Amino acid sequence: MQPIDSVEPYEQSELYKLRHTAAHVMAQAVLELFPEAKLGIGPPVDDGFYYDFDLGEDENGRRRTFTPADLERIERRMRQIIAGKYPLRYRVVTADEARELFKDQPYKLEIIDGLLRGEFNEYGDAEDGPPTDLVISTYRHDTFEDLCKGPHVAHTGLIPVDAFQLMGTAAAYWRGDQSRPMLQRIYGTAFFSKKELKRHLQLVEEAKKRDHRKLGRELEIYIMDEEVGPGLPLWLPNGTILREELEKLAYEMEDAAGYQRVATPHIAKEELYRRSGHLPYFADSMFPPMERDETRYYLKPMNCPFHHKIFAAKPRSYRDLPLRLAEYGMVYRYEQSGELFGLMRVRAAEQNDAHIYCAEEQVEEEFMAVIDLYRRYFDLFGIDRYVMRFSKHDRKGLGVKYADDEAAWLKAEEIVRRVMHQAGVPFEEVAGEAAFYGPKIDVQAWSVVGREFSLATNQVDFVQPARFELTFTNRDGRPETPYCIHRAPLGAHERYIGFLIEHYDGNFPVWLSPEQARVIPITDEHHDYARRVVAQLTEAGIRVHADLGSERMGAKIRAAQLMKVPYMLIVGGQEAAAGTLSVRLRDGEQRNDVPLGEFAAHVQRRIRTRSPEL
Repeated sequence: MQPIDSVEPYEQSELYKLRHTAAHVMAQAVLELFPEAKLGIGPPVDDGFYYDFDLGEDENGRRRTFTPADLERIERRMRQIIAGKYPLRYRVVTADEARELFKDQPYKLEIIDGLLRGEFNEYGDAEDGPPTDLVISTYRHDTFEDLCKGPHVAHTGLIPVDAFQLMGTAAAYWRGDQSRPMLQRIYGTAFFSKKELKRHLQLVEEAKKRDHRKLGRELEIYIMDEEVGPGLPLWLPNGTILREELEKLAYEMEDAAGYQRVATPHIAKEELYRRSGHLPYFADSMFPPMERDETRYYLKPMNCPFHHKIFAAKPRSYRDLPLRLAEYGMVYRYEQSGELFGLMRVRAAEQNDAHIYCAEEQVEEEFMAVIDLYRRYFDLFGIDRYVMRFSKHDRKGLGVKYADDEAAWLKAEEIVRRVMHQAGVPFEEVAGEAAFYGPKIDVQAWSVVGREFSLATNQVDFVQPARFELTFTNRDGRPETPYCIHRAPLGAHERYIGFLIEHYDGNFPVWLSPEQARVIPITDEHHDYARRVVAQLTEAGIRVHADLGSERMGAKIRAAQLMKVPYMLIVGGQEAAAGTLSVRLRDGEQRNDVPLGEFAAHVQRRIRTRSPEL
């Protein structure tokens, strides 16, 4: 397995500039075809670009939307604009000039005011405070001008007319706020060649086939039910097996690494989260408090405060450290409805969580051990494209977004940086994305079809142990505050399983497959032998079922194939007489006259070694 090599940041790449310019060209085309449209924002994203528009309401009071025919018209106009080879011109404007320029664009006026107050940037993303060097700038080409700091290509003609495409539309609340207007978002993508675009479109189609929401239904893994609530998955038997197998894997790895298992309640008093410091930062993402007997309780959005209490439950010595406390704990976060997405963004998740309490001189070794654990997981699952993002604090956020201790921040960040260099893992440093209590490594991975996922995190905490007055007696007999490492190599079960569904296209390795084998009798006369096969394989620890329905054998084979069962075991009179199986593998290979015991041993080896092979 090889991590992604360090590369030029996407935001500085020529591809980013190309897509940024394409977004502006699209916005011009929309304004010309829909003069009443109001502009939202239009940034490049990892696989293309988008722009938000408010088309107003129709005569019946319904919000107007784009049609497929509209997108075709917009694409045609974009090609005409591209052919004009209009240069992209940058200029700095005063606040008054900006307001006059965008006097008919209410969303742009809101952004200008937000820029001046330091509340958000030109894309409406939150900022930490008033700017010290505010610059309001625009880019103009032809008749179109937009608030923008760039970068862009030199002129529109550098966008290949056969290497961009508008991908579709979606509804999006202005600035992600459900109380704000619903805008229409057009997604597009652009490349430097028609061949690159074609390859991307092929991956998009493959990703649709692998979509975990689609396969999750078809493979009977999970469902969502509006009466239960959005973002609250119901795990079906097949999905529960996936969860249990991942949990078993984590138990084995963590037991070998010296972790101890704990369990904590799903709710706690408000005071716990105030003391940890989470409440001020997470209040908007937490479910509303419950009040009983004049005491306020919250569903827990994280496990760490509970683990701190367990550490503090008795005196600790340097001999007890490092203390590694692990928990598969349910957490609840009130994600905005517009951000909910299948298993990727949910409101109830089971986290593969742990907290490592250690002395300062142990931090590097423990942090390194967690990184190594991540890599073992990636090797096991065949994740061969990933990047580790080193998220640091931002000085202007001290005391607001981050703990107000610059020296402690720099010290902790240097520890993480040193570990990453020693580990030989390429990583990128990103300011302003740390946890409030310390720096962290976030692991971004890509599935085989190129979809990006946030899979794991590893964080150094120098704040909460002091807040909870956690101490241990050091070698000199004096009390010392430990560091705490927060780690979740499998993240949340929900997101990880969603990733694995798409990564494997539902063709899980044998050890992870909910149903590992299905026995298919040729006729009703062979049901008894089918039952004996099921009994023997079940005793061998293999998840197996027999299809004793009335359908023909061909239909039963197709049903097993649709459920992506690794092994289909065809049994008839010949197999019953010889105690053998006719084995049809999921990949189409056929093996005849396989002794039942030999097959059982083969599958047991695949399960025991967690092999990716059939």
